[in-house]
Amino acid sequence: MSLPHAILTALLEKPSSGLELTRRFDRSIGYFWSATHQQIYRELGRLESDGLIRALPAEQPARGQKKSYEVLPAGRAELARWTAASQDLKPVRDVLLLRLRAAAVVGTEGIEADLRRHLALHQRQLAEYQEIEERDFGPGKDTAQDRLQHLVLRAGIDLETFWTQWLTRALEEFEDLPGPA
Repeated sequence: MSLPHAILTALLEKPSSGLELTRRFDRSIGYFWSATHQQIYRELGRLESDGLIRALPAEQPARGQKKSYEVLPAGRAELARWTAASQDLKPVRDVLLLRLRAAAVVGTEGIEADLRRHLALHQRQLAEYQEIEERDFGPGKDTAQDRLQHLVLRAGIDLETFWTQWLTRALEEFEDLPGPA
């Protein structure tokens, strides 16, 4: 049920067309809650039919013109209700960790190379998050909205820092493994 809430959040930040929303999603919320463009468009239709958003009137009637959406009071109320509700912890489901566990019983062939690939991916993502932090959260960015958005970004930075450290440790462990596992 989180995709509609991600869309409501993005539209409250800035009313947008579906295309603009998908582009913004790819550059921000999509780092933490991914969705395909098709899922976003489908959800926009549901939110509109549920009376949570509405298409803004077009400045000029034209066939095929993109619709821009804004959140209605019912949509804001739904997002506030969802934000205030408690959430249970989600169990970790990570294929890499499962594959490493399987390697303990069937052998490690191929997994070390994939650990190195994952390390490089996490290092790139960490660098991207750090660039965003430097660019978007410098001095003077201390409104409540800025601080909360920065907190979300810090979660991404901290997670990527964890993964780069853990993968480095895992690769060091591989160097010390006795013979073929």
